[in-house]
Amino acid sequence: MKAFLKQTLIGTLLAFSPVVALTQADETNKTLEGTASLEECVQYALTHQPDIQQARIDQSLADRTIKSKLADWYPQLNLNYSVQHYLQLPVTILPDLTNPSSGETREVRMGVPNSSTAALSVNQSLFNRDLLLARQTAQDIRNQSDLELKNNRIATTVNVSKAFYDVLLTREQLTIAANDISRIEESLKMAFNQYKSGLVDKIDYKRATIALNNARANEQRIQELVKAKYAVLKNSMGYPPGEMLVIQTGDQSLESSVELDTNQQVRYENRVEYQLLQTLQLLRRADIRYQKQSYLPSVSAFLNYNLVFQNQKFANLYDRSFPNSLYGLTLSYPLFQGGKRNHQIKLAELQLSRMDWDFTRLQNAIHTEFELVMAEYKANLGNTIALKENRDLAQEVYDVVDLQYKSGVKTYLDVIISQNDLQNAQFNYLNALYQLVSSKIDMDRVTGAYQ
Repeated sequence: MKAFLKQTLIGTLLAFSPVVALTQADETNKTLEGTASLEECVQYALTHQPDIQQARIDQSLADRTIKSKLADWYPQLNLNYSVQHYLQLPVTILPDLTNPSSGETREVRMGVPNSSTAALSVNQSLFNRDLLLARQTAQDIRNQSDLELKNNRIATTVNVSKAFYDVLLTREQLTIAANDISRIEESLKMAFNQYKSGLVDKIDYKRATIALNNARANEQRIQELVKAKYAVLKNSMGYPPGEMLVIQTGDQSLESSVELDTNQQVRYENRVEYQLLQTLQLLRRADIRYQKQSYLPSVSAFLNYNLVFQNQKFANLYDRSFPNSLYGLTLSYPLFQGGKRNHQIKLAELQLSRMDWDFTRLQNAIHTEFELVMAEYKANLGNTIALKENRDLAQEVYDVVDLQYKSGVKTYLDVIISQNDLQNAQFNYLNALYQLVSSKIDMDRVTGAYQ
């Protein structure tokens, strides 16, 4: 197949692969100077495309969230300050100290009306399952956000590549339309001269005029279509809509290398969707460990220092302090929760078990997608080869008919028919070539070539 492809396509295909390395580009200018290649368009999109920018922000959000959770491992230092004044002192009921056996009590207002407290507390978590979960899953969560960014970059690369080649296709169609107009204008001059010379009637002249009007209208339609295709490309890149963008032809043209190893097999682990599912599986396993740790106590150490000020007069409140301090350990352990902890463990295990079917479903979907895209590529390859041959044959037919018309053997109607056949053959070949390039890009995505 490769040898046959080289014999039929390599003559017109230029060596350039649509597979673009997905290395992160540095921040560049808002616009691209000069003519832009496919790689430059992709690199620009990887820097400016809104989806990519949001994915990077999400990556930073995940990192900050992880750091916020892990910060709880450090000592937590708090300072509380208060000032209060009693309008009425609190009442304390005391026994009658003069006659304790009587059972009588006395109501005594105790304390001072003015007080102020500065409390300094330090708390250090020694064991906490929430903190353990944050530490154990930190790298997996970072990997998950990295894979989400990678997924967005792959989608952006595919979209920009297809839009880039779509612009090239439309521009090639515009070139064909311009060449078609040139041929018709030449034929119109000849038909007009022959009509003036009395060699033919005015039918050929009128037919040529009609054909020229149609060709010019078609050229105008394609010109507007080029603008629309550029708008799609700019949107895929995150390019400013009002700024000029010119893409390269030549080595970057639609007729690029489309060879593909059709004997390759699908590898699930190369797909970012599969890698995301593997990361989620690790997080599910961490959740099981987290639920099992609910049978362990939470332990923390604390140190408190309180500086208390009291005085009968508010103006003299801070003349004297009455400090107190303490330290200790706090252990928290729920003894009975109605079997909730056991149910939570079973729930986490069932969720992990359910993921086995997610892997099966994803593998089936990837395999099916691989078969569909491979079949589409092979079909487009065969179609492109056939339409390329049709284009060449149509060119030969037109050249012969045009020569015969100039020699007076063929009528101008034959020229119009062969000219329409040539234009259709050229358009059909370009459309088929774009479909082939598009399916090649899809195959690179399906097989995990974009990394």
